[in-house]
Amino acid sequence: MPDIEKLKSQITGCWLGKNIGGTLGAPFEGTKEILDLTFYTQKDLYGKPVPNDDLDLQIVWLTLVEYYGLYRLTSRLMGEYWMNNIIGPWNEYSICRNNCQNGFYPPLSGSCNNDLWKWSNGAWIRSELWACLFPGDPDSALQFAWLDASCDHSGEGIYAEMFTVALESAAFVEKDIRQLIRIGLSKIPESSRLYESIKLVCDCYDNGDDWKTARQKVVELNSDLGFFQAPGNVAFVVIGLLYGEGDFSKTICTAVNCGDDADCTAATAGAVMGIILGEENLPEEWIKPIGRSIITVAINPHGLLPPIPKTIDEMTARIMKQLEIIRTEYPSLNEPPEDLCSQKEAERIWNKSPYELWFNIDWGEVGVEYINGPWISSGEACQIKLHIRNMTMANSEVRYRWRLPEGWSSSAKTGAMAGSHFCDTAVDTDLIPAGVPEEPTVVVELEITSGDRRIPQIISVPMQWKNTVHYPRLKQDKDCPRLPLVCSRMEKLREK
Repeated sequence: MPDIEKLKSQITGCWLGKNIGGTLGAPFEGTKEILDLTFYTQKDLYGKPVPNDDLDLQIVWLTLVEYYGLYRLTSRLMGEYWMNNIIGPWNEYSICRNNCQNGFYPPLSGSCNNDLWKWSNGAWIRSELWACLFPGDPDSALQFAWLDASCDHSGEGIYAEMFTVALESAAFVEKDIRQLIRIGLSKIPESSRLYESIKLVCDCYDNGDDWKTARQKVVELNSDLGFFQAPGNVAFVVIGLLYGEGDFSKTICTAVNCGDDADCTAATAGAVMGIILGEENLPEEWIKPIGRSIITVAINPHGLLPPIPKTIDEMTARIMKQLEIIRTEYPSLNEPPEDLCSQKEAERIWNKSPYELWFNIDWGEVGVEYINGPWISSGEACQIKLHIRNMTMANSEVRYRWRLPEGWSSSAKTGAMAGSHFCDTAVDTDLIPAGVPEEPTVVVELEITSGDRRIPQIISVPMQWKNTVHYPRLKQDKDCPRLPLVCSRMEKLREK
């Protein structure tokens, strides 16, 4: 780890860079053309940054870490806090909330009913917190990046946060941009579209192509995905970092000038440069117009304990406090990693199922893994693998029994398996539904009993009838009779 004062400067620089880039790009979010920005376009920012959901969600996770402790975070807690505190209505954010409300907690909340947005930008834009909590230790940061990203993404959407968190964590101890990109790439599969997009940018830079040419090639490569997707936008961040050549202003302006999710690309590029340069080396001309305050837009402050930090400096101080707690409770984290490009932890995460739910019971944890997803059709078997782990007992038999709705059946309605300390044991089973859907979501009870406990544990397992849930891409109704009136009123408010 860097020394305390240097670390404080880097963390502060991270959040200042995040606010600067987000404010610069905010007016141009969704732009499909190449831009030519060199500075803020807002006439007067009054010393305040533009609100940014990229930062908002990380504030929620920070309060969660403070309240429960970092290594006590679970997918269930993330889902509960999402429902209660993240009010942003956009795309994958609302899909995550709806899925959790139906019992589909992460990672189901990111992998189900989310085909339009599972590869989009909502996750990689909020990786800085985990990097700051694990400076110089990308592999430790990866597991929390997955926990975060799986709330509202899967596949490429998760790989994107794994790439950015690894790059940002390594930036605390490594300053060479190419080496940072190499570290980030080591944490994602070579077969992924994200890897291909980033590698394309590196090749363009090495071949002497200008940034506009690199940008166009990225757009062409990802034309089947369209805009607002992670592979293209993370590649735009890399364009900013490479072609910025260590200059803060040039880096964030190049990233934002690529267009698309312009506030997110510039914010992440700004955060990376803030970590590398430290607070004292960020240009004052960029800091002065927006000051050091934090303005939120996508979270409900009333459900958060502790409260929202009001300034960058307060957020830095609170992160520094958590670093102290983490390093005291888990002294092994004080040992620097032997290889920043190791793939061991990354490969473990790549192999995690996107269709699993874990339930805490009195004497351990029960996992329900839907092999092909939690969707059901009458008469078709839904394959399920049941897992038992973290048992408090040694060498105990664990029995299960499905309590099935009327007409349902199973080829393995009951069964038994051995369990012990530090062992993950599993058994295959299935459910065969019957009848027609009365509600989109069905809850089936699973009874779990250990060999030396007379009272069974009852788990509610959610499932969803196929083709009963649809979350479309929402578009404004141009023919709505109230739209002109609302637009007129908004224009008058802006004039005031």
